[in-house]
Amino acid sequence: MKLQIIRQRSVWWAISALMILSGILAMGLLWNETGLPLRPSIDFVGGTRLQLELDCTQPQNCDQPIDAAAVRTVLSQQNLGNSSIQVVGSDQHALAIRSSTLNVEQRSQLVAALNQEIGSFAPDNTQIDTVGPTVGRQLFKSGILALLVSFAGIMAYLSLRFQFDFAVFAILALVHDVLVTTGIFAILGKLLGVEVDSLFIVSLLTIIGFSVNDTVVIYDRIRETIQLDGNRSINDIVDDAVNQTLGRSINTTMTTLLPLVAIFFLGGETLKYFALALIIGFVAGAYSSIFIASTLLAWWRVRIGQEIPGSSVGAETTDSEGSEYG
Repeated sequence: MKLQIIRQRSVWWAISALMILSGILAMGLLWNETGLPLRPSIDFVGGTRLQLELDCTQPQNCDQPIDAAAVRTVLSQQNLGNSSIQVVGSDQHALAIRSSTLNVEQRSQLVAALNQEIGSFAPDNTQIDTVGPTVGRQLFKSGILALLVSFAGIMAYLSLRFQFDFAVFAILALVHDVLVTTGIFAILGKLLGVEVDSLFIVSLLTIIGFSVNDTVVIYDRIRETIQLDGNRSINDIVDDAVNQTLGRSINTTMTTLLPLVAIFFLGGETLKYFALALIIGFVAGAYSSIFIASTLLAWWRVRIGQEIPGSSVGAETTDSEGSEYG
């Protein structure tokens, strides 16, 4: 069965618009709450992070999951009521706390109070990290710079390999993937308190690389079809190109998602949201390559009068651009 990509493009665009607008709304709500579009982790804003786990070798110490309300009470008594609390682990016997920067004495007092009120925590499984705000700002700036450099490099490469309009719509598809991923994390941050750390920037860079690869495959097939049969409508060419590469795109995405799903469920708390970001981004990347980048290109070519790539309407472009259009 042939998928009607062009005929139903308004549906694909509406789905993307709905997801992006929902994410932007969540970012706006978080901005009013925290001053940032996403809920930042200690990596970006600085502070102290404590990861504690109950000592289940002691009798009756792990009979009940950790009560987040009781933890909040202890933190309030320590003048740390604004701290972020997450009860983690499949059995909810572990605790992650992010607070303002604490010195050694304050950390010791907090751990002692938690041991007294919540239960005995295993010293060997206790992790305490402190990051200064200057380091956090530097990490954020470096991550944003890396994203911008990636976009510029991809733009230049696609402009040379294909044509400028190919590159523009490929970049728009990549922006789509980044907005969908960040939007969903904004929603998760608003509803579940999920934070983003430096690994989130790494995941965005990985998503960009994966998505542009899928887009290049489809664009390459479009270019080949134009060269072989340039007298057909660009809409028919794009439809055929997408359908011819559809199986490859789906298979590549599915085989990539399998280990990521395993990491999400089995990889522990450190990699859990990194894997989730990649899962969201890879699905969004496959979607944008198939339904956004290709349909936008066809829409643009029709709009500028190149509906038939090999026709006289596009002759000037063909002559000036060389053999790109056969």
